[in-house]
Amino acid sequence: MDDRREPYFAQAQEGPLPEGAVGRGLTGNVTTPICDFVRAYAAKAPVRLHMPGHKGAGLLGVEAMDITEIDGADELYAAGGIIAESEANASALFGAPTFYAAGGSSMAIRAMLLLALEHTGGVEGATVLAGRNAHRAFVSAAALLGFDVAWLWPSAGAAYHCCDVTAGEVEAALEGMGGRCRVVYLTSPDYLGHIPDLAAIAKACHRHGALLLVDGAHGAYLRFLRPSIHPMDLGADLCCASAHKTLPALTGAAYLHLRPGLDIDARRVKAALALFGSSSPSWLILQSLDACNPYLETLPDRLAAFLPELDGVKAALVRHGYALTGDEPMKLTIRAGDYGATGDALAAALIEGNIYPEFHDPDFLTLMPTPANAGEDLRRLEDALLSVPRREAVFRAAPPFHAPVRALSIREAALAPRETLPVDQCAGRVLAESALSCPPCVPIAVCGEVIDTDTIQRLRFYGIRACAVVR
Repeated sequence: MDDRREPYFAQAQEGPLPEGAVGRGLTGNVTTPICDFVRAYAAKAPVRLHMPGHKGAGLLGVEAMDITEIDGADELYAAGGIIAESEANASALFGAPTFYAAGGSSMAIRAMLLLALEHTGGVEGATVLAGRNAHRAFVSAAALLGFDVAWLWPSAGAAYHCCDVTAGEVEAALEGMGGRCRVVYLTSPDYLGHIPDLAAIAKACHRHGALLLVDGAHGAYLRFLRPSIHPMDLGADLCCASAHKTLPALTGAAYLHLRPGLDIDARRVKAALALFGSSSPSWLILQSLDACNPYLETLPDRLAAFLPELDGVKAALVRHGYALTGDEPMKLTIRAGDYGATGDALAAALIEGNIYPEFHDPDFLTLMPTPANAGEDLRRLEDALLSVPRREAVFRAAPPFHAPVRALSIREAALAPRETLPVDQCAGRVLAESALSCPPCVPIAVCGEVIDTDTIQRLRFYGIRACAVVR
């Protein structure tokens, strides 16, 4: 591969898509170079004396489209051919330099943290100001890279999946750190669909010379609303998004976006992704990202047709007594207690009708419909939820959060010898592995923290029965 190539984002366009581009996209003819190459290769029925070992014919039926970096293809981490062309298409659609990740947003989160810390002075001794509802990929990045974390805590009574942080709180925290922190990390949308005021938060960060990083895993589609509420259009400096969560892409397909004009070289971005990714990325995932680009051209029209239909379902549920939470247009999250139920019970009722939700716990039921669920799917969902009898409201206050004592850094605890004990035997011990359930992969307690009686109550409330503690 030629290391002298220029970055390939010349056609990336800043800001939202222009009016008039809706329905036809930027060119009206977005190409799919990765898909085209693989289809042409498979059609030749070649003798495959290269990886993978299935040789194009295997147990799943998709093997003919699964290749490796053969002659004529491209290399994800040194793209200069069909992958570069496809990423340039995505960059134009998102209005920002966009890179593919075949290891999900988890991979992109780790890479963007490394890039941001390097850009702002280096990883060693750095502190990141982060919302406490960060995904476990953020915690693993702290363990791998060794940076310190200062937490932004949710308001009293808020669920652990949320961090209803404000621009004023971010600014106060940055001022209190006296310039020691130049990277702020937030999750938006969060797992329940809440979206903080990113535009105001971005301005607060930039006033203090800090970059704003956003885990936007659940919001790839937000760019294609009218107006866009994608983090990159609201002032974020780096953002990841999982194409597979809200777009018709395969699991593991993700994007890493950079603010146009941010002085980070494309080759360094690729190197950061390579540090955390497999040297054998899935070409099925890369094809699904490539195939999404023409879909993204049509997505504004699809959303304009689908969201009123989904809003009608939400309105019917509210009239029936359900209480909804969250701001994200394409997510439906129910506060179960207001209806006299638990999220687990509502999920069981749906599953009995062959409808599978995204997430449920004692308090919430989260559903993630997309335009692929228009029509019959939404009607079935509405009928199933309306058939659940309403009971007297139940208000179960989750054990409150508080700032725990930290005995070790995240890195020290994550790499320490450990043992696993029942939660009730962990009082006073130091957590060695962040305690979480998956989904939502948001830690209830973070490694390095001392487990006290309040932490034990929270862990038990959310069904965690054992913890890995430092030996």
